[in-house]
Amino acid sequence: MSTFTIFLILIVIVAFLLVLVIMVQNPKGGGLSSSFGGGGSQQIGGVKQTSDFLDKSTWVLATLLLVLVLLSNVSIMSNKTSDSKILKTDNPSETQTETPSENIPTLPTEENGSSE
Repeated sequence: MSTFTIFLILIVIVAFLLVLVIMVQNPKGGGLSSSFGGGGSQQIGGVKQTSDFLDKSTWVLATLLLVLVLLSNVSIMSNKTSDSKILKTDNPSETQTETPSENIPTLPTEENGSSE
């Protein structure tokens, strides 16, 4: 299993969790944060604490998703460079360069130095 595959699986899991956390939030104060408290004085987690947790988890998951995407890009680039090095060393006949010939044409110059 390549590193890119591992990053891809982690990206899918984090994206799913991020969607789940965002869907639970309600910008009008409803959703999960209001269902815990219900407006009573004895609250299980408290409306403020639940919304703070959802806000922090949204930021953490979004940051983690961005970092995983960047790391997967680095992983792809490192795989491409190592593959190209392997290909070059496997086929030495294809990577031979041409040697320059001895007879390189030059531009004619005036030998006498007169300019007209």
